[in-house]
Amino acid sequence: MSFLILFAFTFSANAQNDKYMSAMVPKVAAVDTTVSSTGWLELGNSFERIAESEKTQWLPYYYAALCNVMNGYMLSNAPGGGTAQSDQIADKAEVLLNKAEAMEKENSDIYCIKKMIATLRMMVDPQTRYQTYGATAAEALAKAKTLNPKNPRVYFLEGQDKFFTPEQFGGSKTEAKALFEESLILYASGKPASPIDPQWGKRQVNYFLAQVK
Repeated sequence: MSFLILFAFTFSANAQNDKYMSAMVPKVAAVDTTVSSTGWLELGNSFERIAESEKTQWLPYYYAALCNVMNGYMLSNAPGGGTAQSDQIADKAEVLLNKAEAMEKENSDIYCIKKMIATLRMMVDPQTRYQTYGATAAEALAKAKTLNPKNPRVYFLEGQDKFFTPEQFGGSKTEAKALFEESLILYASGKPASPIDPQWGKRQVNYFLAQVK
């Protein structure tokens, strides 16, 4: 390969990477500021378009799955929520996450989203679905912690479970607070591998901490 061909190839690859990063950075930042169902839906669609354009990058599929789950949570918590629509959203999130996992195996953050998808399915009918999807969610979160014990989102999700679970079933606001505080410590001490690697959740942790003080 001549120098000119090598230079052209390298320049093209760098330009493609710059285009990818330029598309991703503002969308990743929006993950921490999006608060509505419509916003999550639109952001998820944006990540999905990037994913389908790139095809070899796992993060756009990961974020598209996350946005779909968050949209499902928002709809489930709205009046009349928790319907079959949540299952449809969970199905889509799972398809997207599977595409991410095909490229990035044994990743703690992917297992965090698996946990969230299982929780979304459980929310459709907690009384009848807890035994199945509650166990699936717990297994996914345990795997996420095993893969990366310093992942702050693991402790955020654990704290969220403790916060929402009634005390007679093992919930505890005190334990939730300790988990949220541990999560904040890890957010402060950790550093993402790149500007677009998973770093979301700190805003939600601060929200929940304000509820338990």
